[in-house]
Amino acid sequence: MTETAVTITRKDKRTRLLHIIRIMRNYNMLHNFVHQTHPAEFREALEELGPTFIKAGQLLSTRPDLISPEYIQELRKLQDNVQVDDFQTVAATFKKQTGKSIADTFASFDKKPFASASIGQTHHATLKDGTKVVVKIQHPAVEELVRTDLALFRKALSILKFVPDIEVIDVNETLDEIRTALLNEINTQVEIQNGIEFYQLNNRDGIIRVPKVYQQYSTSKILVNEAMRGKSIKYLIQQTAEPETQAAKELTATKKYVAKTLVQNFIKQVFVDNFFHADPHPGNILFHRLSYREEVNEKQNFEPQHHYAKKIGKNEIQVETGESLPPYRLTYLDFGMMGRLTPALVDGIANIILALNTKNSRKIGEAVLNVCNRVGDVDEESFYEDLGNFITPYLKMGVGEIDFATTLYQIITLCHQNNLQMKPEVTLLFKAFGTLEGIVAQLDPELSIMDIARPFGVKYLKQKFNLKNSVEDLAWQTLQTAKELPAVPQKLNQLLDIMNANQARLTLKLKDQNKILYRLDQIVNRIMVTIILAAVILGSSMLVQGSHGNTPVYNLGVTGFIVSLIVIILMTLGGIHRHLKDKKKLK
Repeated sequence: MTETAVTITRKDKRTRLLHIIRIMRNYNMLHNFVHQTHPAEFREALEELGPTFIKAGQLLSTRPDLISPEYIQELRKLQDNVQVDDFQTVAATFKKQTGKSIADTFASFDKKPFASASIGQTHHATLKDGTKVVVKIQHPAVEELVRTDLALFRKALSILKFVPDIEVIDVNETLDEIRTALLNEINTQVEIQNGIEFYQLNNRDGIIRVPKVYQQYSTSKILVNEAMRGKSIKYLIQQTAEPETQAAKELTATKKYVAKTLVQNFIKQVFVDNFFHADPHPGNILFHRLSYREEVNEKQNFEPQHHYAKKIGKNEIQVETGESLPPYRLTYLDFGMMGRLTPALVDGIANIILALNTKNSRKIGEAVLNVCNRVGDVDEESFYEDLGNFITPYLKMGVGEIDFATTLYQIITLCHQNNLQMKPEVTLLFKAFGTLEGIVAQLDPELSIMDIARPFGVKYLKQKFNLKNSVEDLAWQTLQTAKELPAVPQKLNQLLDIMNANQARLTLKLKDQNKILYRLDQIVNRIMVTIILAAVILGSSMLVQGSHGNTPVYNLGVTGFIVSLIVIILMTLGGIHRHLKDKKKLK
């Protein structure tokens, strides 16, 4: 594969567009996606559409805020099936990107990649100073292929004259989200900056390790990272030992320690760093037991652990770390999908945690409203009622009993029905939390994430609370109230005068008042139309009976009958359509 081999001509684009349209029709792709039905057919369509769409499907499988749990489960089955670039192509890409040859940069470089995906492939290598690294190199012209496929897919939508029937999924919004995610994925600079920041914030936080990014060797299409030892954390989850043995006790202690470390570190990412790993699945977290030599070497090259503290006004929120570490390490990988939170959103999330502790659905609703965008009129009381009915069963369940993907999708749907849109950063956080909770629940079923998060949320809000400012605000409000006190008797006398003169007016606002008034208006209009139709039919009957033969008066009467019949048929069909639509909404 070479750069010239993947150049896309106009003829290629036309052929590719027709291919996309044919597959979309064959698999009824749009209807299935909009209504979130037949997920297996949708997955098969993506596989037939090729690498760009397979990658898009894989990204969709990490977004429970965009698609249903059934679709997520199906899209997780997508596997990359791409051609591996030969070493000459890899060497040419590296030379073009860095201006240096592989031989000039590395002491050794494995010609055969150990992993390959839609975007690129990864090789083991060694720097000139002996440092083991992994080198991720993009496939040639992958950016052009991705941009072309996305543009052609959008054009196919317009050719098919598809107008989204937004019942479950907004196709245009989802396509925009995936386009952004894919373009970030193919821009390695994003992952480079994320990796550097995450390394600075989390490396050596207890047993947490993060691979170092070698920025001097990395470009927009090449990423060079420190090679890290270890296997997926699922291997630790799957380990067992004979019950009631010392080995079993040690394994249980290890799993409990790892679970608590993951939770504490994730909470630090959210509340302290406001920058968190958004895809902490088992493949992105390595577990490694140190050998005796590695343990001794680490002690000899000991670096003081970070003292994590973040200023909030004049206060600090601190995360304490222990000094004595067990002989194993956890390593985070893959920083292409990260979440970033504003201080206001962090406040809102802390309030949700504290509200959940009260088990008061109204307080939970108020906290949720603060992390949502309003996209229309919001009946807050109706939202509190709907949320209360939905969330009450969950308040009696343990965290390990909750299916977070399904629950998140249902909450987002509930918000949508109430003209609310949960902010993308928050849904990404809840999704990451759910993924991590799945790992933690398998390591230590007895550990409650909420029990760890709750005191941290309280501590966060307490340390953010500025006593001096609060006292000043209270003093100012007291002063304003004191100034207004002398005017109270006069205002009370004015109120009594108004009531005595029968000028008082009481304004009531009903729940769903606008909907009720709209319905009443519809009913009145139908009654008026019915009266007019009755008058037309009666008048037409009189004209027909009072005339003889084919006269203008007779024709006018017949016309009246025909028009009335047409209007009655249209009203009947309209009523049936509304009835079926309302019935469908209730399901």
